[in-house]
Amino acid sequence: MAGLLLYCRSGFENDVANEVQDKAAQLDVFGYSKTKANSGYVLFNCYQEEHAELLAKQLKFNKLIFARQQFACKQVLENIDVADRIGPLLAACEGFPLCGELRVEYSDTTDGRELSKLCRKISVPFRQALRKKNKLTVKDNSKKPVLHVFFTKTDKVYIGYSFTHNNSPLALGILRLKFPHDAPSRSTLKLDEAFQTFIPKEEHDVRLQGGLYAVDLGACPGGWTYQLVQRGMFVQAVDNGAMDEALMETGQVTYCPEDGFKFQPKKKNIYWLVCDMIEQPQRVAKLMATWVAEGRCKEAMFNLKLPMKKRYESVQGALAIIDEVMKANQTGKYLIQAKHLYHNREEVTVHLRLP
Repeated sequence: MAGLLLYCRSGFENDVANEVQDKAAQLDVFGYSKTKANSGYVLFNCYQEEHAELLAKQLKFNKLIFARQQFACKQVLENIDVADRIGPLLAACEGFPLCGELRVEYSDTTDGRELSKLCRKISVPFRQALRKKNKLTVKDNSKKPVLHVFFTKTDKVYIGYSFTHNNSPLALGILRLKFPHDAPSRSTLKLDEAFQTFIPKEEHDVRLQGGLYAVDLGACPGGWTYQLVQRGMFVQAVDNGAMDEALMETGQVTYCPEDGFKFQPKKKNIYWLVCDMIEQPQRVAKLMATWVAEGRCKEAMFNLKLPMKKRYESVQGALAIIDEVMKANQTGKYLIQAKHLYHNREEVTVHLRLP
């Protein structure tokens, strides 16, 4: 049975399953999810085989919250002869379209990473075999589908393909960042990844330029403020805790020892509002939407801290609150993105702005 295979963070399999079930139904595609706790992936089996490719094309990847990658899974091979994996893999690709790239991958788990050496070892000979069979372009071609080989065991593999307009271009769907040695906390990577994920690179010079004014609610010790300062912005850091001394010495930070839910900027020149407060997601969602709807800022980037269970439902509830606030303020259309980023844990990052 064909389906859609999705990568995710270990422990979030049920959230992916709930999300893909919901989104697939909106496209009149039906099936069931097959999950294994802490496996780092989910297989959504389609009742109709042709629907796997339909989902890979039409289920918008950038709208999925918990998935890191997706591809149409056409074959599942088990008990492969470990002495000859290339033969069965090649046969499984017989009916595939001509692909422009090969990715041999594994899940982002302890068990999965043990397969990384095997995946690297197989990649070169399998790529050569595919090209001899005219199943892979001679050079990588971003206009052609991506052929995916996903190992879960040394003798078990899922095979299929994705489309470059609707997948993650990153290996394993992960954006890996180096922690800056002078940053006050590792949370700085969350905002860095959010900016790189949600803001097109060609727009960084305008929307993330130096000289912009920003507010960081729940700023201490300054992990998110650090990202803003590094980009040359001037920041009002709102928190009752202590800020990193090096950040304060830059002259770009104004410390405001106040409650983030009550803080009001004195000037109407705020471009960015960022927030990583540990609060109920519904409360944070309402606050962020109010700032954007009332014009207190141009763009907002914030985290929603999620409960241990029903995380997808929790996010949907928070997004519904944002929608209510925006409509109540007669805002009209607005742009929103939400993603469980690689550097997140029990939280989802949301980007909100007006067109």
